[in-house]
Amino acid sequence: MYSFIEGRIAELNPAIVVIDCQGIGYMINISLNTYSKIVGKESCRIHTHLVVREDAMILYGFADDHERVVFQQLISVSGVGPNTARLILSSLGPNEVVDAIVHENVKALQSIKGIGGKSALRLIVDLKDKMQKDTPVREILGSGHNTAKAEALSALVMLGFNKTMAEKAIEQVFKVEGLDLPVEHLVKSSLKIL
Repeated sequence: MYSFIEGRIAELNPAIVVIDCQGIGYMINISLNTYSKIVGKESCRIHTHLVVREDAMILYGFADDHERVVFQQLISVSGVGPNTARLILSSLGPNEVVDAIVHENVKALQSIKGIGGKSALRLIVDLKDKMQKDTPVREILGSGHNTAKAEALSALVMLGFNKTMAEKAIEQVFKVEGLDLPVEHLVKSSLKIL
C-alpha cells in the first residue's frame, strides 16, 4: 500500500520514527540499523512495509530497500513475525543476515535474542536458496563497487556462469583494461576469460 514515506522527522527513538509528511504524522517501527542511518537528519525517506492485523495496521520502515527485502523474506518464514524480523535486523545488519543464512552460520543467528537452534535452522532451510539467488548484485552494490560491475556480474550469472568465477573474470578485466568500462564491454571481455 505504501512504498515509502518521505518527510521531516518529527520524533525519533531507536524503535520508532514519526515522519511528518504534509501535516500527517506516520508512526513507523524501525530497526536499530535504520535508526543508525537516519539519526541526526532533519528529514528522510523511509521504505515501508504495512502489516495488517485484525486489531491494528502497523507500518515497519527501513532506511533502504535492501533492508526491506530482507525483512519481507524473514517474515515469509513460518514462526517469524514482523517484530522478530525487526529484532533480527536490529541485531545484525541486512548484509550480515544474508551472509549468516547463505553460509549457514547457525551461531550468528542464535546470538540474536529469541532465536534458538530450531528457528535458526528453519531460517537457513527456508531462505538460503532464495537469498543466494539475490546475492550477486546486492553484494557488489553493498560493497560500494560501481553499477557496471554489478550489472556485468548479474548478466554472467544469468548466462549460467559460476558467481565466483565470474567475479574473478571481471576483476581481471578491471586490472588489465581499467575501471571505467561500459557494461557490454565488461561482459564481452569477461566471456573471453571464462
